[in-house]
Amino acid sequence: MTHRLLAAARDLGPAISARSAEIEALGTLPVDLVDEIRPTGAFRMCVPDDLGGPGVTATESLEVCEEFAYHDGSVGWCVAIAATTSLLASYLPDPHAADLFGDPGSIGGGFVMPRGRAVATDGGLRVTGRWEFGSGTKHCTTIGGGCLVVGPDGQPEQRADRLSAPFVFMDPDDITFIETWDVAGLAGTGSVDFEARDVFVPEGRWAQIGAGGPVRDNAWSRFSFYGLLACGVASAAVGIARRSIDELVDLAGAKKPQGSARTLAERASTQAAIALAEARLGGAWSLMLGAVDGTWQGALAGQPSTVEQKRRIRLAAAHATQTAADVAASMFTTAGGAAVYRASPIQRCFRDAAVAAQHAIVAPRNLETAGRLRLGLPTDTATL
Repeated sequence: MTHRLLAAARDLGPAISARSAEIEALGTLPVDLVDEIRPTGAFRMCVPDDLGGPGVTATESLEVCEEFAYHDGSVGWCVAIAATTSLLASYLPDPHAADLFGDPGSIGGGFVMPRGRAVATDGGLRVTGRWEFGSGTKHCTTIGGGCLVVGPDGQPEQRADRLSAPFVFMDPDDITFIETWDVAGLAGTGSVDFEARDVFVPEGRWAQIGAGGPVRDNAWSRFSFYGLLACGVASAAVGIARRSIDELVDLAGAKKPQGSARTLAERASTQAAIALAEARLGGAWSLMLGAVDGTWQGALAGQPSTVEQKRRIRLAAAHATQTAADVAASMFTTAGGAAVYRASPIQRCFRDAAVAAQHAIVAPRNLETAGRLRLGLPTDTATL
């Protein structure tokens, strides 16, 4: 049975597709479009049931991200980032979890790597920093930034309770956005730099993704945060690539390449390219969903993700993303000159998929980590 969120994504899809040029030109999602998506629950898919989450499984959440990305890459990307961030609701103590993610209209985002500095103070932390790639942060209701706790000399220094690298949640009013997002693809994600200067973060309004771990025990908290983030990115890339295949099919039936009496569809090279693209993308997508579902079933049974499960998920996510970028590039090449125009959805898919594949969490070097573990070599798995 199709989950209501996936049905909602499909219903909204045509209207989203019609606004792709507007989204790209604006450089961020239009406020009214965010407000249309917000009631579906797509931005907070990984909030647990006790905080009013929408009740999807891990694989369903990825299918929703993929569907939104099919209609517009930037929309799918922003949904994926926000949904992944909402998993951290299970890492927040009360009352912060409910305050930040309990509202059906809540949207989280940010940058997890510790680019900020946090100084211990009465009642919490004072945070200063500048973070990159703040996808969708302009429409977020809470914005997170990874930090290192530092002493009076500015050098890393754990608090007495051993707090060292929190992902702190700040209010949008405390954040300055810096317009750095002038890019080749995923231009509508609004992935600007953002800055905080001496912002007070109340005690406990942070997640410790590794050292401290979750404070709620549920299927989402037993699933790897980094693994889900990688799969969210991969899902957006797969949706973009699937769109590129469909766009080429539509184009090929009508286009006759210059100097040819046959349509593009009648060319054997086009037929083979389409078939290979479908096979590669479908195989990569199935591999990832299978790895995620197996891990999710274990999480439902009370089992935290194992290193091997995390390895397989990260391998599958990197493979799916790189495959999606290759497929979108193949469709661009196969389309010929018609795809070079800004009006062509195929060129947008090509650019969006290429940028998605640059994300550090799915970059080709992740295959090295997966390979090291498979070979039994000593490997740091802290961010697996």
